[in-house]
Amino acid sequence: MRLALLLAVIAVFGAAVAGWLGWERYNEPGPLAEAATVIIEPGDGPRRIASKLDAAGVIGDPMLFLAAVRLTERGGRLKAGEFRFEAGTSMRTVIGDIVAGRTVVRRITVPEGLTSWQIAALLDDAPALDGETPVAEEGALLPETYHYNHGDSRAAIVERMRAARDAALADLWAGRAEGLPLRTPGEAVILASIVEKETGVAGERPRVAAVFVNRLRKGMRLQSDPTVIYALTEGKADLGRPLSRADLKTDSPYNTYAVKGLPPTAIANPGRAALEAVLNPSQTNELYFVADGSGGHAFAKTLAEHNRNVRRWRRLQRENE
Repeated sequence: MRLALLLAVIAVFGAAVAGWLGWERYNEPGPLAEAATVIIEPGDGPRRIASKLDAAGVIGDPMLFLAAVRLTERGGRLKAGEFRFEAGTSMRTVIGDIVAGRTVVRRITVPEGLTSWQIAALLDDAPALDGETPVAEEGALLPETYHYNHGDSRAAIVERMRAARDAALADLWAGRAEGLPLRTPGEAVILASIVEKETGVAGERPRVAAVFVNRLRKGMRLQSDPTVIYALTEGKADLGRPLSRADLKTDSPYNTYAVKGLPPTAIANPGRAALEAVLNPSQTNELYFVADGSGGHAFAKTLAEHNRNVRRWRRLQRENE
């Protein structure tokens, strides 16, 4: 009787010690020497997850992991995704992060003025995305920074860009200036894409937009070099050389030196600032602009003034050759 009691006491004491040691190991810093990333796929069960964490060095005892998951009733709450664990992360934190779904959030920044082909190439090269990238119609996507998780589809990112463009355009179109020579939001996108390609100086966009708006009002050709480049490349590649006089005679509806009005589609994907500039341009009488050698442009109201600016620009080019 005494022996049975003694054995029971030892067993209880042993279980308490084991539990205490397990609790200590559950909360103490883990074995990971440096940060590591583990990808848990949909359908991975606790044993598979424990094996991946052990292989990555995140945990040192898969059985303790399984016991902890079972005792805390978290087995069915472990999330899939890409998880990053810092050096020394405790098992308690590891399980908590997986249950909470604290996955790695990636980002991709789409610069203003890229063509839809260029955006598709950017998404093709983005890591951790799945599937093929659909090439959207030109001007349908809004350039900005987008966040995503491992396993998100490229097609879904494109749809998010499309929805963001639609929302921005609807908002800006509702607050547009009166009397613009733009009949539809689509025409605003076309003109904004030209403005986007013409200047990289943010403060110039409303003024460049005003030049084109003034030209449209007067029935003048837009005479925009980027539209000719698009006619030659279809937005699929860089031209790789300066435009020639022969290029300006290209037979294309995108050649705004040869045809009046807007081209049939956008020539790139404009950002929100370019859209806003077109829908609320500066109030000026300017009809011309040319590079000024400082990264911006010199603007003119008359052809004579413009020709002087062109001569000045060409002189600067010769001096820098």
